[in-house]
Amino acid sequence: MFDTDVLIVGAGPVGSAAAVGVVRRGVRCRIIDALSDPPQYAKAVGIQPRTLELFEAMGILREVLDAGILLRGQIVYINGVEAGRMDLTLPPEIPFGFLGLPQYETERILHQHLESLGTRVERGVRLVRFTQDENGVDAVLAGPEGEHTVRARYLVGCDGAHSTVRKTLGLTFEGAAFAEQYMLADVELDWSQPHGYNVRSMHQTNGVTDDVLVCVPLPGHHRYRVSMRVPPELETDTSVGGDKVEHGLGTGPGPRLADIQAVLDRLAPEPVTASHVRWSSVFRISHRIVDSYGRGRVFVAGDAAHIHPPTGAQGMNTGIQDADNLAWKLALAVAEVAAPSLLASYDAERRPVGEDVVGRTVRDAREGIGAGESDPERVLLREAQLLIDYRDSPIVTESPTGAPSPTAGSRAPDAIGLTRDGVRSPFRLFPLLAGPGHTLLCYVDNTCDTATLADLERHVGLLRKLTDDHLDSYLVASPEATVGPTTLPVIRDSDGDFARRYHCAPGAAYLVRPDGYLGYAASPASPDDLIRHVESTFAPAPESVLGTA
Repeated sequence: MFDTDVLIVGAGPVGSAAAVGVVRRGVRCRIIDALSDPPQYAKAVGIQPRTLELFEAMGILREVLDAGILLRGQIVYINGVEAGRMDLTLPPEIPFGFLGLPQYETERILHQHLESLGTRVERGVRLVRFTQDENGVDAVLAGPEGEHTVRARYLVGCDGAHSTVRKTLGLTFEGAAFAEQYMLADVELDWSQPHGYNVRSMHQTNGVTDDVLVCVPLPGHHRYRVSMRVPPELETDTSVGGDKVEHGLGTGPGPRLADIQAVLDRLAPEPVTASHVRWSSVFRISHRIVDSYGRGRVFVAGDAAHIHPPTGAQGMNTGIQDADNLAWKLALAVAEVAAPSLLASYDAERRPVGEDVVGRTVRDAREGIGAGESDPERVLLREAQLLIDYRDSPIVTESPTGAPSPTAGSRAPDAIGLTRDGVRSPFRLFPLLAGPGHTLLCYVDNTCDTATLADLERHVGLLRKLTDDHLDSYLVASPEATVGPTTLPVIRDSDGDFARRYHCAPGAAYLVRPDGYLGYAASPASPDDLIRHVESTFAPAPESVLGTA
C-alpha cells in the first residue's frame, strides 16, 4: 500500500512546479517543506520566455503576467559612462518576452494553483531519511506531531543546494565556490534610469573589473533587486550542515541600508538614494552539478542537481524545466503505461542541459553574457532557453537526414492565425498543446482524399490505443484543403503560418510531448516509424492491439 504516489521534498518554485505537473495529470502527491512560512526573498527574479510557455500550459500565465514587470533590456556602465545597451527584442514568432517577478510571488502563484487542484504544501515538515526498494520509497518525515514514515512510489528532491535527498542518494556534487560574497537587497531607487531595464555598473582598472553593481527592476514604483560585492566585515557563513557547499543566503543579519547606499554612492551611474528595504542578505555563489539526476525511484531537480552563478537568470528557470520534464514521465509511470526506460530519459535529457548552464553561467559571470559571440539573436534565444534540444534522447526519433526545422528533439514552435468550426476568432497553436498528454499534429492539403482520411483515422486510432488514450490528435489543414467528414478534429491553417513555421509538406506529422518538445517530426511521416517512436515512451501494447495495425 502506498500513502502517496509522489513525495516532493521542497516547496520552492521547482518543487511546486513538479507538484503542479503531476497533480494536473491525476497523480496523488504530497509536497513538504521544512520552513514553517514561505520565504519572502527576491532571490530569483527573472522569468524566461520558455518558462512562460510552461506556465501557460500549467494554467497560471494570467496570474504571472499580472504580477510581473516586462524586462526590456540592460544598460551597462563602466566607470560611470554608458558602455552598451541591449534591448531584449525577440523574433515575432516567440509568444512571450522576459518578465521580472520576485521569487516569493512565483511561489505564491504556484501554491495557490496547487491548492486549487486539491493539494496543499505541508509546512514545517522535513525529510529525515529514506530507503528505497524496487517497488517504492519509505521516507521518514519529522513535523509538529513527531516522526512518521510515508510510503511513496517515487521521491523527488527539490530541496536546494544543501539537499538531503542528494546526500542520501550518495550523488557527487563536483565544483567549486567563487571567492567573492555578494549582498542582495530588495529596495526602492529614486533615479531616472529607463523603466524595465537592468542596470549593470562596473568599475574597471586597466580593463579589469574590480567592483560591480547589478540592479534588476521589480514590480512596483522604482523597486529593484540589487546585488553587489560584500565588504569584508559583512561576510558570513553560507554553508549548511557542514556539507561545504558554499552557496546561497547567509545565516547572519542582512546588510543595512547604509551598507547598500555606500555601494550606490560608489558605483551608481547617477546620484541615487535607496529606501524602503524590503529584504536583504549576503549571498555566496558556487558552481556544481550532480553525477546523476536520479537513482532508482528517487530523483533530484533544480538546485539539488545544479548550482551556478545567477548570470542571465538561468537557475530557477532551468529547475522549473527539470520539474516539467520529470512530471509527465512520472505520471505515465504511476499510471503503469510508461516504457521501462522512460524515467531514465530524465537524466539523459536534463543533465546535459544542466552541464551546459553551469559551464556557460560561470563563463558569463567572468566575461559577460555573449562575450566573443557574433550572433546576438542566437545569444538572446539561448538565454531565453528557447534553443534547448533533446535530439540525442533515447525517447526522440531522429528526423530524416536533411529534414527542415523544426526537427525531432527541438521545441515545437507556436503558430498563429488558426481557425476551426465553432470559433469565430483566430487562435494560437500553443493552447491546443496544453493538455496533460501527447499531441499529434497531421498536416494535409487539397490532395487529401477519402482514402487518405481513412488511413489517418486508422493510424490515429492505433496510436491512441498504444498510448492508452494519452494522446490528443488534430488534422491541420492548409487554407485551400477540402476536408471531408472525419472523426478527427480539424484545425484550419488559415494564414499559412503553421506551414511556414513547421516547413511542412502534405503528409507531415509531428508528435508533441507534454513538455512542448517534438518527439517525432517528419514530412512526410512514416506510420511505422511513428509507431516505433510511441513504443519508446509507452509500455508495450498487447498483441491484440498491434494486430489492428
